[in-house]
Amino acid sequence: MRDEQPQGALHSIAEGHGARVVLVHGFTQNSNCWGPLADDLVRDHEVVRVDAPGHGGSSTVHAGLHDGGRLIAASGGHATYIGYSMGARFALHLALDQPQLARGLVLIGGTAGIDDDDERAERKRADDANAARLERDGLEPFLDRWLAQPLFAGLPKAMQFRDERSTNTMEGLASSLRLAGTGSQAALWSELHRLDMPVLAIAGADDTKFCAAAERMVAAIGANATTAFIPDAGHTAHLEQPRRSVDTVRAWLDVHGL
Repeated sequence: MRDEQPQGALHSIAEGHGARVVLVHGFTQNSNCWGPLADDLVRDHEVVRVDAPGHGGSSTVHAGLHDGGRLIAASGGHATYIGYSMGARFALHLALDQPQLARGLVLIGGTAGIDDDDERAERKRADDANAARLERDGLEPFLDRWLAQPLFAGLPKAMQFRDERSTNTMEGLASSLRLAGTGSQAALWSELHRLDMPVLAIAGADDTKFCAAAERMVAAIGANATTAFIPDAGHTAHLEQPRRSVDTVRAWLDVHGL
């Protein structure tokens, strides 16, 4: 079954039957950038792939992390939410704001925010500067620079989804940077104890910054949270090591009956 339609204010694609899993992609991607993880889960789950605010079919929707989380919840409903990077920020806000909708939560390359006010303000200035550079130089040069970052050094070309990223709009991505970038995320560390659903924090083992963030999030959440570090992978663990990532997510879903 394939059902493609706008749900609420965001565009999403639903496929398959079974327990519902909602996938929320990273910055500059769209709902078609999940690769083997989505292909595998759809065999026995209902998989809802959402275009996040400012991306894909939701390019004209401009929303910050709280409002974006609510819009994603309106598309996904009662489900397990899996978010990568920016998508993990949205999913974390959703789970804190509407915990009754999140049966489970998987955060890939996620963080609960920047603690230091000055550091967070500096990151916000950098996000705003990136948005202005995008508007000045255009989408394709921006994507060249974005994918050339060391953060994505381990990402195979076939998994860059460059064609899919190129369908985004300059205006949509600029709004996403300004409203939902890392600099816009309030530090949520003191709120994490409120999460009582099963939580899995995934990071590539080579991505030391986000491994540390995953460990810290799990410690703050409590016994219902676990970490998983994917060997030989960096920030895009699910695309750099798709088989290992699929096996990790599936094992966790099975343990929790999700």
